[in-house]
Amino acid sequence: MKIGLVLNPLAGVGGPAGLKGSDGVAKLALERGSQSQVSSRVKVCLNELLPLPKDVVVFTCPHEMGSNVCRDMGIPHTIIGPIGSPTSSIDTKMAIRRFVELGIDLVLFAGGDGTARDLCDTVPKDQIVLGIPCGVKMHSAVFANNPRAAGKVVKGLTSGALFSVIDADVRDIDEQELRLGKVNTRNYGHLCVPLQLTYMQATKSGGKEMEEMVKQEIAAEVIDNMSSEAIYVIGAGTTTAVLMDNMRIDNTLLGVDVIRDKCLLASDVTEHELFTIVSMHSDVKIIISCIGGQGHLFGRGNQQLSPRVIRAIGVNNIIIIATKTKLKELNGKPMLIDTGDSRLDIELCGLRRVITGYEESALLRVSN
Repeated sequence: MKIGLVLNPLAGVGGPAGLKGSDGVAKLALERGSQSQVSSRVKVCLNELLPLPKDVVVFTCPHEMGSNVCRDMGIPHTIIGPIGSPTSSIDTKMAIRRFVELGIDLVLFAGGDGTARDLCDTVPKDQIVLGIPCGVKMHSAVFANNPRAAGKVVKGLTSGALFSVIDADVRDIDEQELRLGKVNTRNYGHLCVPLQLTYMQATKSGGKEMEEMVKQEIAAEVIDNMSSEAIYVIGAGTTTAVLMDNMRIDNTLLGVDVIRDKCLLASDVTEHELFTIVSMHSDVKIIISCIGGQGHLFGRGNQQLSPRVIRAIGVNNIIIIATKTKLKELNGKPMLIDTGDSRLDIELCGLRRVITGYEESALLRVSN
């Protein structure tokens, strides 16, 4: 799992100076004697992660934007940079772009609403982020309740706990108007943040009915977001079978089918047939579910999805679907990859979004 850590070292300094915020007045706040509390708050968060699991890799910025804190806490890290002096939102945005290039699973940022806006301007819409609250106002819903709570969320993600994903509002207030006694907030967009799932125990008979209903919701979510131009490779299993049934397409329960614009292109394909098809098209996606109990995504019962097929399609073009019940039955274990290509297995590892219902998804680790 790759974590990208970025600190806005000037976040919150305007509060103690009575400036109603820090945007554009950080220098004045420091002149008035304010001191940054960002590093100390981030240390509270990171302390929840210790000892850091061996499969967690931290990327961060130089000096006060991240590496100083990691060094003080003995957290192994890789520095990306450089940064300016003094630091600014430009440094934050450059760091975020680099994180995205590196395929970061979680962007952990320390700051306030202004920092959240920087992320909103920079990250792809499906990038998972989490804010450590360090600002003055923080009207946005992308922050944990406190630094320790942020650390517990990240700890859960690294240990295999199941989280849903929500689009949280990024809001900010006009600080110049606030200093004149006017409160004017506006919505700048949304960021994807993790939200821990809770479960209600169901009766045995009702549970079966609920499971089938959830599969219908998953199918509806996938179908509503399908492109008529794209090729979809449909993996084996009962969850994908419901998807095919909803499109009134004949399904190979224990095989791999290929569809386009809700029409069957090829049924029960071999690896060679599948590679030939995907090599001829640029917009191809895999829709797959994990095996119940085991958690395997690739390498069990779907060897048609070979390393060369997956590479031709692209590791970012894999749509994973599963009910929450199936994910819960993994008991905190990750979904598994065993393609036979160790380098590809590593590329597929990390946090993956799983569609778990209509307009609902969860985060789960994928491991080899």
